Amino acid sequence: MLTQVRVANPSAVSAQDGTVIDQLAGKSGESLYSQFHGKYYSQASRGNLFMAHAIVTAPVIYTTAAGTGGPLIWNGSTTHNVVLLAAGYGVTVVTTVAAALGITGAGGQTVAPTSTTAIDSTTNMLLGGAASRATSYRVGTPLAAGTFLLPFADVHTGALTTEPGSLHWIDLAGAIVCPPNRWVSLAASATATTAVAQLAIVWEEVPV
Repeated sequence: MLTQVRVANPSAVSAQDGTVIDQLAGKSGESLYSQFHGKYYSQASRGNLFMAHAIVTAPVIYTTAAGTGGPLIWNGSTTHNVVLLAAGYGVTVVTTVAAALGITGAGGQTVAPTSTTAIDSTTNMLLGGAASRATSYRVGTPLAAGTFLLPFADVHTGALTTEPGSLHWIDLAGAIVCPPNRWVSLAASATATTAVAQLAIVWEEVPV
């Protein structure tokens, strides 16, 4: 089988979905395997990536349902999965109780959580794109508490000046999938009393 490729400048090609185009090659005709754009670009450009940001005081322990968050993402869609790609956090007021921060969630959430407060900010990562199918809250009370904790960071009782860096970005790489009628949220291993944190989740919405 003879396979032909075309030597070309990648920036000269901008094809629509479904278009058949030449595979690009290097100057010697060799096949190129390269990430021309950032790894999230393709889905972000299609309007399938979303972000929610919550300012949370005293993130609660994951085994307590009341005040879970945040952000707290409820997938009330019937057609799409919420796939977590990344989380970010920055502590602005230290805690008097040391704790781990992580991801929690549970199933059986056929209705929206109660006692919710509005999300501080949310956006389609294609700026100006459509709203997400899932609903995000700063905090809320799901029907049942989280069933697990995937820790990725910690908050401690030392002064902010003892932190090597107060802003953090965690790549979750699609490892957690929240199907319809389930919820997912940031939470703590113990209620981080007095802590104030800026917390964010980035997710992709993928057809079931």
